[in-house]
Amino acid sequence: MRVGAYVLCVRDGAVLLVRFTRSQRWTLPGGGLDHAEDPRAAAVREVAEETGLEVRLGELLHVDSTHWSEIDGRPADVHALRILYTGEITGGELRDEVGGSSDHAEWVALADLPGLDRSRMIDIAIGAADELRVRPAVPPR
Repeated sequence: MRVGAYVLCVRDGAVLLVRFTRSQRWTLPGGGLDHAEDPRAAAVREVAEETGLEVRLGELLHVDSTHWSEIDGRPADVHALRILYTGEITGGELRDEVGGSSDHAEWVALADLPGLDRSRMIDIAIGAADELRVRPAVPPR
């Protein structure tokens, strides 16, 4: 099993995303928990590692459970739990991660999401935020 914590940050009509290394696919900043790490601490750490930004976590949006039968085109058998939070950027400077699972961080306009190659997790987080009325709805894919 893999447990990860991720953050949905929306500001000025844009969402903070990171691009998977060696890919054109985008996802939310976040990642796997270290041994005995609190999920909230992991989410804050991962945002800093992947984007250079400091985040204050808000609401728990959703806990997503999924099964991966392949990773990077190779067969796999992984049960993934993804803990999704809202977040507000409080400091830091946007930069790309070097040598990690992502290679680019960017604020992407919500209006540009429908045409973006993106992880399903983005849609899950946005849908949960819409249900909680955390922010305005996003155009469908």
